Amino acid sequence: MSTVSTVVGGISFWYAQEGTPAPREPLPGDTNVDVCIVGGGYTGLWTAYYLKKAVPFLNITVLEAKFCGYGASGRNGGWLYNGIAGRDRYAKLHGHEAAVRLQKAMNDTVGEVVRAAAEEKIDADIHQGGVLEVAHTPAQLARLKDFHSVEIAFGESDRVLRGARETAERVQVTGAVGSTWTPHGARLHPAKLVKGLADAVEALGVTIHESTPVTEIKPKHAVTPYGTVRAPYVLRCTEGFTASLKGQKRTWLPMNSSMIVTEPLPARIWDAIGWEGRETLGDMAHAYFYAQRTADERIALGGRGYPYRFGSATDNDGRTQPATVAALRDLMVRLFPVTAGVHVDHAWSGVLGVPRDWCATVTLDRSTGLGYAGGYVGSGVATANLAARTLRDLIQQDSGQAGPTDLTTLPWVNHKVRRWEPEPLRWLGVHGMYAAYRAADRRETTSPRPGTDPIAKIADRIAGRH
Repeated sequence: MSTVSTVVGGISFWYAQEGTPAPREPLPGDTNVDVCIVGGGYTGLWTAYYLKKAVPFLNITVLEAKFCGYGASGRNGGWLYNGIAGRDRYAKLHGHEAAVRLQKAMNDTVGEVVRAAAEEKIDADIHQGGVLEVAHTPAQLARLKDFHSVEIAFGESDRVLRGARETAERVQVTGAVGSTWTPHGARLHPAKLVKGLADAVEALGVTIHESTPVTEIKPKHAVTPYGTVRAPYVLRCTEGFTASLKGQKRTWLPMNSSMIVTEPLPARIWDAIGWEGRETLGDMAHAYFYAQRTADERIALGGRGYPYRFGSATDNDGRTQPATVAALRDLMVRLFPVTAGVHVDHAWSGVLGVPRDWCATVTLDRSTGLGYAGGYVGSGVATANLAARTLRDLIQQDSGQAGPTDLTTLPWVNHKVRRWEPEPLRWLGVHGMYAAYRAADRRETTSPRPGTDPIAKIADRIAGRH
């Protein structure tokens, strides 16, 4: 099917539907504040929100290079769920019970986002249908069963394992031989959430300056072309755009992810697909997909596409390669053959932050006042909220307003990780890794064996994912 009339880029479908926000004023010049937050996405805005609610007299400024939600917060798949990058590694480093506490905090975070959105009257099309992950091949089914068992071992006693027939009763995914479901997840509209959150933060008295790129962060300083903001605490909340800051080129790798969204689908198609529970939907492939049934009855589906741009570059307003759009559409039709004739309305891309050890982290250096949170590896919609509340507690602890809390003692706090390799090793490594994963998925599709393909195991070891 031709994609000539498909809108490509334009930041995201979510903004095409919702409209970009009215621009806020850039920084007018040098200024002094109590807390400076760099980045106007979920992490930065939630941090401002919880800090201001906890300590109303704080003078807080958020600096955003484009507009709030321009990055991953306005382009993601709308998965509010309890996954967190690096939990297994934290279990190895700090013990199983420490990782269980981290997982429980993530489970609770899904409800916290729903609660806060309701309190602030943010209508973000939130529907708590949980998360359904399916398997298509014997190898995927073996991984799914292992994954299910591991999640239960980390405290998810309410997780459910389903066979092929039970899975089909939930959603008709072609070839699905089993699934696992957790209630700790919800579908949402990313742009509605971030726009409502920015408005709520401003209403509390936080200052937001947009069109204000920060070029350098150093102790007590955030440097921009319009002036310097000085503050005892400067927090970096830039996720996939971190590489644009001075000295941060190799800190987190900006991994690309791409999405498509269909036209609104008629009732006859939904009758064939099912999906009445509106679970967020994914699979156990190495190059996995993620999808949701939107509030206006579309399928929004994403995957890796072109995984990484040389030199840690980021895209221009979500521009997406035609081959990626075609590949995602082909994937959708394989999953749901009844969608073969539907139109893809929009396609876009964004970047997510990937640390070298694939572990999300939140940090505050008490000697410099510099803090950061991120490295969510695609699980940031919920993780950003937990990170923000943790930054709040770390700042209150450091300033003598409070002592340690359950959040400040979680194992991801102040985790250190080495930097990514220089180019061209980064580019070669990432593209080689995803070529290996796709090859492994192809081999598993034709193999009757339940084991994970050896190519994928080698790619995991090289990437540092296990």
